[in-house]
Amino acid sequence: MTGRRIAAWYPSAAYLYILHLDAPGLAWEYLRRHPDYRDDWRNRRHRPDAAHRWGLRLFEDPIRDARDAHPMWFPDPDAVLQLYPDADPPPGAEAFAFWRLPGHKQLVHDGKRLVLTATWPGCCVRLALAPDLAEGMAYLYAIRACASPCTRYQTLATELDKLAGVDGLAPAAVARSQPTATALLDMHTVQALDATLAGFPARAIAEGLFGTETFEAHWHSDSGLRSRVRRLIRRGRALMRGGYRGLIYPDR
Repeated sequence: MTGRRIAAWYPSAAYLYILHLDAPGLAWEYLRRHPDYRDDWRNRRHRPDAAHRWGLRLFEDPIRDARDAHPMWFPDPDAVLQLYPDADPPPGAEAFAFWRLPGHKQLVHDGKRLVLTATWPGCCVRLALAPDLAEGMAYLYAIRACASPCTRYQTLATELDKLAGVDGLAPAAVARSQPTATALLDMHTVQALDATLAGFPARAIAEGLFGTETFEAHWHSDSGLRSRVRRLIRRGRALMRGGYRGLIYPDR
C-alpha cells in the first residue's frame, strides 16, 4: 500500500464522521456510492422522475457526503418533525420562531414544503414546515396515523427532546463517549465498500482497516479476520443495493 496504491479509502480518519451520523445520513452514505444512482444523477435532466426509484423526492449530488448533503427521502422518516399551523390555539400558545431554533440551519424546498435541517454538535433535527406556517403562528407537531403508533410517538419524543435540551442555544462543543460497536461497524463497512468499488482485494482491505501488524498475524485460511472482512464487504454491497432503506424505515 505505498505510492500510488494508497487510495482515498485507506486513511480511516477520513471516515470518522460516519460514527456520528443518524439513520437518514448513514443511508445516504450507502446510496451515494451506488454506480447506477450516480448514472441517474448525471442524466437527471433527461430522467427527472428517476429519483423516486431510489426513495428520494429529488436528486441529491452524490459527491456530497452526509455532512453537506440534504437528501429528501420519500416517505419522510419518522424522525422528521412535521409542523402545521394550530387552527384552534389556546391562550399563550407557543409561536413558531425560526431564529430561535438551535444550530446551523439549512432550508430546502422539496416541491411541496420547506424542509429545515438544524445541526449542532452531537445533534441533527429535521423539520418539515407546512406551506401555510409563518413566523409568529401558533403551531403543532403532527404524527402520521398507523396501526401501531407507539414507536413513531417515541421517535417523535426523542426528536423533541433534542430541541428542548439546548434551551434555544446550541452548544459550541459536546463531549462524546466511546463509539458504539454498531457505529464502528458502519464506519468499517463504508470504508470496505469504497475499497471494493475501487477494485481492491479483501487482503488489501484487511490491511487497510486493521493495520499491517494485525493483518500479518491473523490473515490466513479460515481466519476470523478473513471472515470479518468478507462480512464487511457483503454488508456494504447489500446496504448500497437497497438495504439502506431499512436504515430509514426499520419497522417497515
